[in-house]
Parts: sequence; C-alpha cells; structure tokens
Amino acid sequence: MVGAVASGQIAEYIGRKGSLMIAAIPNIIGWLAISFARDVSFLYMGRLLEGFGVGIISYTVPVYIAEIAPQNLRGGLGSVNQLSVTIGIMLSYLLGLFVGWRSLAVLGTLPCLILIPGLFFIPESPRWLAKMGMTDDFEASLQVLRGFDADITLEVNEIKRSVASTSRRTAIRFADLKLKRYWLPLMIGIGLLVFQQLSGINGVIFYSTTIFESAGISSSNAATVGVGAIQVIATAISTWLVDKTGRRLLLIVSSSGMVLSLLLVAISFFSKGFVSEDSTAYGILGILSVIGVVCMVIAFSLGMGPIPWLIMSEILPIKIKGLAGSVATLANWLLSWVITMTAPLLLDWSSGGTFTLYMLMCTFTVIFVTIWVPETKGKTLEEIQFSFR
Repeated sequence: MVGAVASGQIAEYIGRKGSLMIAAIPNIIGWLAISFARDVSFLYMGRLLEGFGVGIISYTVPVYIAEIAPQNLRGGLGSVNQLSVTIGIMLSYLLGLFVGWRSLAVLGTLPCLILIPGLFFIPESPRWLAKMGMTDDFEASLQVLRGFDADITLEVNEIKRSVASTSRRTAIRFADLKLKRYWLPLMIGIGLLVFQQLSGINGVIFYSTTIFESAGISSSNAATVGVGAIQVIATAISTWLVDKTGRRLLLIVSSSGMVLSLLLVAISFFSKGFVSEDSTAYGILGILSVIGVVCMVIAFSLGMGPIPWLIMSEILPIKIKGLAGSVATLANWLLSWVITMTAPLLLDWSSGGTFTLYMLMCTFTVIFVTIWVPETKGKTLEEIQFSFR
C-alpha cells in the first residue's frame, strides 16, 4: 500500500523506466532478507520491502505498456502483465513442492536481476517524455517503438495535442475532480480494481490448499499447482481475445461466470452439512466444490484478472494519471490485504457463507460493469480521454 501511494508520483517525476528500476532494488534486498533470515524480524523486513517494490510495479507496468502499445495491440499487450503474474504464481506453487522457502526466496531475486539491465535496452514512454516537454526524445522513442520505416506523424500530432492542454507540471487540485472528465474515469478505475479484490480471488488463491483439504481432496498441493496452471491458460486466452471481443464483454462474461461458479461452491459446502461424511454424496459434493473453485479461477482469469489493470491504465487522463493511478492501486492493495486477512477467519466461520459473500460481490460487479464501464477497444488513449469530456 505504501508503494502504491508512492508509485504515481515516482512514475511522474523520474519516468516509467526509472520507477521500475527503483522498485527492483527493495525487491532484491527483500528476497535476500527472507532467504538469509536469522529470526522472524528479517521475514517481516523482507516482506515490507517486497510489498513496497510490488506496489510501485503494479501501477507502473500497466501504465508503461498502455503508453507504448499501438492501439490495435494495447489490450493483448496490457493483459500480458496479468499473464506474467499468473505464471509467477504457478512457478512459486511448483517450485515450492521441490525446494525450501529459503531457496525459493533466492530464486525470487532472478526476475529483478534481469529487469535492471533489461531496462537499459528499452525506450522510455513517449507520452511521458512528451508531457515533460522532451519533444525530440519523445519522437525518437515513438519511432523506435513503431519501427524506423513507420510513419508516426499522426500519432505524434495526436499526443502533442493531448499534452498541449496540460502544462508540464500542473498540479491537480481537488476542485478539478468535480469535473466529469476526471471523476468518471477515476471512479471506473477505482471501482474495477476494488471489485477485482472483493470477488475474493486472493482468498481462494492463497488458501486453495486449505479449501481443497476441506473439500476432501487428499493431494491438495498437486491440486493447487493445477489451479495455477489453469489460471495461466485462461489468462492466455483472455490475452488473445481482449482486442477481438473488447474489454466490456469479457468483463461481463467473467464476472457472471464467477457468480455461477461461487454459487456452485457455496451450495456444495452448505449441502455437506446435511450428509454423512462416509456417504457417496459427501464425496460428490467435495468434487463439485473443487469444480466450482476451478471454474471461478477460469472465469476470473478471462476478464476480472487482467482487464481492470488494463482499463485503469487506458482511461485515466494524463493530468491526473499519477495521483489517480496511486489512489486506484492503493484501493486494490488495501482490499487485497482485507480479503487475505479475513479469508481464513471466514472459512473457519463457514465455508459456504464465505463463498456466498464473494458471490454477492461478483453480482455487484456485473451491475457496475454493465452501467458504468465504457468500451476502449480500438481507440487511442487520447480518443478515450476525450470521450469523457
């Protein structure tokens, strides 16, 4: 959450590449503190540093991708961010079966150690350079991204027009947030990232082993790795679909699928209270609850996983992007913390009740997306922001 608060300002003042480089350093130190921990205080310190780095990265990466991607590929490239997250989750599940947690923490430093030198070989965001008044650098960056033979005149003019309406370091005032062009995209961005967490996905992912055990699955670790693999496949499908079907349709299908999946899980857990543990019906209900959890993860990965971050990075106007992006990312991690902290307590209270609660939240998500979320497919960032005026 602290990283999220800092992320927007850091990305605004030292650039998207600079903020990623800064974020990699606490990540590396954090993993090393965990790996070589002498007592529990090292673990807390490592996790605090990790959290700070991830808070910055989780805002900066989708914004950077949205700002460098051509409009026809922006959805797919933006979804690669969440695809990479799911691959990371699956790898940690898988490696955790074979190596101890100290070795796993050392392996965690590898992506950061690749990221730092890698950043020297990629261009800075042309839209950020344009906003900072670095006209020559911005055009050179865009030319590198689009290819040296590409004609970038139209795109250059469009970005210049957009930036011209915002002076270089104009501070956003809270009075400005009364304007529809600012409050509406901010509300949509925050709303999607809040509902993403209220679906309970982190409770399900982090405690999947416990959920499978309570469902009567003996090899719960293997089942957890299976869920990780399914999440990767479903997110990959979303990455392929998002620029074909559009963001809005995928969000509605995804959240509706989560409602039905969670209903199945809730009914299964509630019904288990009425049958004998030795009966065939008890075993069948256990299998149904696992099927529901798997379907929920698939439905989430098809839309509610990747798309809220993508839309947040697309719709926020350049003038408020730093502040608004920080607020939206903070809201996401705050709810992530609440869900993660309450999930074991809720599951102890009532597994069926927990999934019913998550199902209600997903129902509200369907309503929110249907009423408020616009389609951004096939539009430039400047066209999307102009549509809110």
